[in-house]
Amino acid sequence: MYSNRRQFLGMALATAAFATVSAAAASAATVEEIKAKGTIVVGIQGDNAPWGFVNTSGKQDGFDADVATLFARELGVKVQFQPLAVANRIPALTTGKVDILFATMAMTEERAKSIQYSKPYAANTISLYAAKADTAKTPADVAGWEIGVPKSSSQDKAVTDAVGSTATVRRFDDDASTIQALVSGQVKAIGGNMFYGQRLNAASAGTYERKIDFLTTYNGVGTRLGEKDWNEAVNAFLDKIKGNGELAAITKKWMNIDLPTFPESIPNIPFTVK
Repeated sequence: MYSNRRQFLGMALATAAFATVSAAAASAATVEEIKAKGTIVVGIQGDNAPWGFVNTSGKQDGFDADVATLFARELGVKVQFQPLAVANRIPALTTGKVDILFATMAMTEERAKSIQYSKPYAANTISLYAAKADTAKTPADVAGWEIGVPKSSSQDKAVTDAVGSTATVRRFDDDASTIQALVSGQVKAIGGNMFYGQRLNAASAGTYERKIDFLTTYNGVGTRLGEKDWNEAVNAFLDKIKGNGELAAITKKWMNIDLPTFPESIPNIPFTVK
């Protein structure tokens, strides 16, 4: 009887899992279906200025919002933004809750197993930030420190790879809570993108500085694995705005830098669906 019950429970769980996967697949729309629908749902960060944030008017704004709005215009549809926490970005895409990710998605081998990246369209430097009074010039200098990062982010990986064996890495829900952890004294340092310095200075002027640069990453648009139509549409769009100067203008507007030179390839991270 126990064996039969266990088999029944196993079948029930398998059925539920299959139903969940089927529901997710059913909610994933093609490019043509989105054009017919007239609206694209874009997953974006809601608290990580200047990449993606909600402005004082309650409107989604920032670098990724501007690029995504251009993409919606290219498709001839309206854009609907869905702000996401760092750890929720990939699940929101793979379960069909959003159609695409313009969400500061650093291109990593691990993520490339779960989503399809486009060609890169932005660059980002990951660094360690701490109080000016604290000395840290090399990873060896932060032994024993508590360092905050947004969980499941590129900062998380960079800091963990560099100092995770000698320092304690504390993971927070998003960029805002990570920055607050440093300002409030919960951690001694944080791993952040190249705009964390501005945000820290706004929170406590003159207190913090960039200490160590870990790596430069590239951001790509995220679509679901195997969906060639989305991947081709995004890559064609990126080629267009790189060529006509629109991406350079958005980059200058939000980052005050020239358009970076992007790599033609990144090992183990395909830009196209074969």
